Amino acid sequence: MNKLQRLLIKHEALRLKPYEDFLTEDITIGVGRNLDSLGITEEEALYLLNNDIERCDKELLYNFKWYPDLCRVRQDAMINLCFNLGITRLKTFKKALSAMKAGDYNLAADEFLDSKWADQVGYRALEISDMIRTGRY
Repeated sequence: MNKLQRLLIKHEALRLKPYEDFLTEDITIGVGRNLDSLGITEEEALYLLNNDIERCDKELLYNFKWYPDLCRVRQDAMINLCFNLGITRLKTFKKALSAMKAGDYNLAADEFLDSKWADQVGYRALEISDMIRTGRY
């Protein structure tokens, strides 16, 4: 970290969660990044996305010992589910996850589709379930 970065952090503070600026009421994050007026760049968005993909991959590796044995497409389907639901909610899909562990991908896909989540996300659920069922994009 250079001197300017340290000075700006000293003056602005480093905030890792969005907050409302007390003067402008703009939503701000990081070191004074005004999200309301500046937003983020595509490069920054993709950087965050890649970090989230990596986080989901690690959470899946930690929670499901069978996850590394899946083909890449099924791993990507699981990452998509984890990204969308969060690991805590994903773990509530007991029947679907049990079927995944057993390698019964047709049953796993059916179980994911037979859920409130599938009704809420529509086409996303169909696409993810098809990836699980077939092992293809």
